[in-house]
Amino acid sequence: MLATDKWSPMILDKGLAIGSKGGHGPMKYVIEKYEPDEFIQFTFTGPQGFRGFHTFEITALDDNVSELKHTIEMTTTGLAATLQWLIAIRWLHDAYIEDAFDKVESHFTTERKKRNWSIWVKLLRKAFKPKPN
Repeated sequence: MLATDKWSPMILDKGLAIGSKGGHGPMKYVIEKYEPDEFIQFTFTGPQGFRGFHTFEITALDDNVSELKHTIEMTTTGLAATLQWLIAIRWLHDAYIEDAFDKVESHFTTERKKRNWSIWVKLLRKAFKPKPN
C-alpha cells in the first residue's frame, strides 16, 4: 500500500523477511526485525554515513481504529551524508511517507487524501528524475 504510483518502489531481495536486503533510490536497507501485520525495522546500509534505522508499526486501538506509525532513528556522519540528508533526502523522505500514509487512509475511508508537495520537493524530484537515454 505504498505510494509507488508516485515514487520508486522498495525492492527487497528476499521479500518481507529478516535479513532481506534492498532499498529504493540511494537508500539501502536490511530488514532487522519483522512481525507480520505488526512491525518492521529497516537498518540503513547506505548511503555511506547514514547510521540507524526506521520502523513501521501497526497498533489496533479498538475494533475499528488502528494506528500506523513510522519512526526514523538515524544520525549522519561526515559532511557529504549530512548535506545529503539536510538538503534533499529528508524532504523527499517526508513527502514519500506522507503520500504513503495518505494512500493507506484513502484505502480505508471514503475521503481521498492528496497532499500537495512543497516547491522544494517538486524541484528535488525534477532534479533527480532519471534522464532518458
